Amino acid sequence: MNFHDRLDAAWADSGSMLMVGLDPDTSRFPPQLLGRPDAVFEFCRGIVDATAPYVCGFKPQIAYFAALAAEEQLEALCRYIREKHPRLPLVLDAKRGDIGSTAEQYAREAFERYGADAVTVNPYMGHDSVAPYLEWDDRGVIVLCRTSNPGGSDLQFLEDRDGTPLYLRVASMVAEKWDRGGQCGLVVGATFPQEIAKVRERVGDMPLLIPGIGAQGGSVPDTVLAGRNSRHTGMMINSSRAILYASSGDDWRDAAARVARETRDAINAVTP
Repeated sequence: MNFHDRLDAAWADSGSMLMVGLDPDTSRFPPQLLGRPDAVFEFCRGIVDATAPYVCGFKPQIAYFAALAAEEQLEALCRYIREKHPRLPLVLDAKRGDIGSTAEQYAREAFERYGADAVTVNPYMGHDSVAPYLEWDDRGVIVLCRTSNPGGSDLQFLEDRDGTPLYLRVASMVAEKWDRGGQCGLVVGATFPQEIAKVRERVGDMPLLIPGIGAQGGSVPDTVLAGRNSRHTGMMINSSRAILYASSGDDWRDAAARVARETRDAINAVTP
């Protein structure tokens, strides 16, 4: 089963295109976890268990763990997700991009150390910097394309001689040359629905990882209408802070579950 097949199964089984991003910020943890050496793991485990019925996968952001020297807790969390929620894909958000020999080590980190089903990568250094990830036939490689941050336009809107912006050139390159075995996806921000639609037109049914709803203000209806594929799926619509920190009180798990359920329902409520 390749990554595309795994996603198709997750969308069908869960009835959801919501992905929860795991970005642990200890300054926002509930008081009951403060001072605990395993606080990062316990917080993320609580979020995972509370939201699992409403999502198609989880996306831990590696920087949040590394900054806290909590890589071992990330390893434990990834094991926990694989063991307790094995049908939900695990995407490691690392945005790696380096020369081939170094990329080989980053690929081992993502796929061996953390057991991720997919990893985000930066295409700026070209195919040879991404090729080591593609050697893992059963894993996903999700390439930055049109990112949700305002500064993304600095480079992503640069045009070639034909007037094609760089982000669309990346989309075409990934779809036509890199995605040989159902491995690839693209990152496209919900803050730019018109660009989501252009990317979708370019890449057919390729999966899109879409950050930017919730705290970043992206519109759920606009995102769904622009990004869904021919089967009305095709998206991992990520929400992090709005779900993780829905409450700082004793009800933090219940609050996270409620917001995840409401977000999933809002996504599913969008009609053609």
